[in-house]
Amino acid sequence: MAHRSPARWLAPLALLGAAVAVLLVVQSIDGGGADSGTASPPAASTATHSTTSTNPRTTSTTSSPRSRYYVVKDGDVLSAIAASTGVPLATIEELNPNVDAQSLHAGQKIKIGP
Repeated sequence: MAHRSPARWLAPLALLGAAVAVLLVVQSIDGGGADSGTASPPAASTATHSTTSTNPRTTSTTSSPRSRYYVVKDGDVLSAIAASTGVPLATIEELNPNVDAQSLHAGQKIKIGP
């Protein structure tokens, strides 16, 4: 029986290691992919960038506050969304005048804050 080259098992391990490394880099750029139930629109392209010596990442600052959103899940109702987010139901209804409470659907974005 012929001696097998270590490359036959090292190559798949190297490929797996490269895939894990790419996944970690993409995840760190994406911010970890944490799903908190709220989403914010991207910052304006005219934002100023600043860097501090303690944090090597660039942070952006904008003068306008960001809106907060809740993504509706299957079976959600406005009163349950209000209870889970801590935002009063009247505020949610005021921020979303075109939303019909009887026809919420999964994936719909509801504004919950200014």
